[in-house]
Amino acid sequence: MIDHLIAPFHYAFMQRAFLTAILVGVLCSTMGTYVILRKLAFIGDGIAHASFAGIVIAYLKGTNFYLGAGVVAVITALGIGFVHRRGRISLDTTIGVLFTGAFALGIFLMSRQRSYSVDLQSFLFGDILSVGSQDVLMIVALALLVVVVTALLYRALLYTSFDPVVAQASGMNAGAIEYILLVLIALTIIISLQAVGIILVAALLVTPAAAAYQLTNRFAPMMALSACFGAFCAVGGLYLSYYLASASGATIVLLATLLFFAALGGKQLRLAIARRT
Repeated sequence: MIDHLIAPFHYAFMQRAFLTAILVGVLCSTMGTYVILRKLAFIGDGIAHASFAGIVIAYLKGTNFYLGAGVVAVITALGIGFVHRRGRISLDTTIGVLFTGAFALGIFLMSRQRSYSVDLQSFLFGDILSVGSQDVLMIVALALLVVVVTALLYRALLYTSFDPVVAQASGMNAGAIEYILLVLIALTIIISLQAVGIILVAALLVTPAAAAYQLTNRFAPMMALSACFGAFCAVGGLYLSYYLASASGATIVLLATLLFFAALGGKQLRLAIARRT
């Protein structure tokens, strides 16, 4: 048993992959708590797809892919908040319009190239095993930035998540807090891109937090439980993909999906027992 647990760590790329998986799992699921409470499940998918335009533009300009993806993701996140608040358009409609437009821009630019020296489609599905030392340092730096800002604004993010009207009336700038949260979500998505890819990052952002929400409706326990679920799914999925020779991102998300249904089943069982007593 111990041999099976430590076997993957004989390889340097697996050590980097496990560190990245833990960072991505904990960070995504922690920010996912706000996503679930604010009913923003669609936004992770939207910003992740929009970042593809930034990856293509960075490729055409010969710059860092994650810098390009980060710039476009943050611009899209701020654009979603601006159009939603100033245009009085529902959030899901705004996300749908902006992310499809940005994703289409990426496809349009890619389609005009006769050949590619890199596989841009690899960003759609991720490859955590290819994470290099420089990538790990960048992920750690971005993760620390997101954690520090989230900790500093913990109270404001909490109040505006539950009741933005009362938070605004009490003197908080709910609009500015919403913009900051959208940027933090965008940065979290960029951190996760290489691990699980554009298509699966939304699942990692939503599913562990949704599973935690089945077991508790108190904010702090929900966030802690979500972080534990995220770390478990990321590390567990990586172990399974190593021994099953399967795609790491898809295996991580499938484990998270199983965990969600287990939590849902546990909630229904608890309610059934409560009704009988």
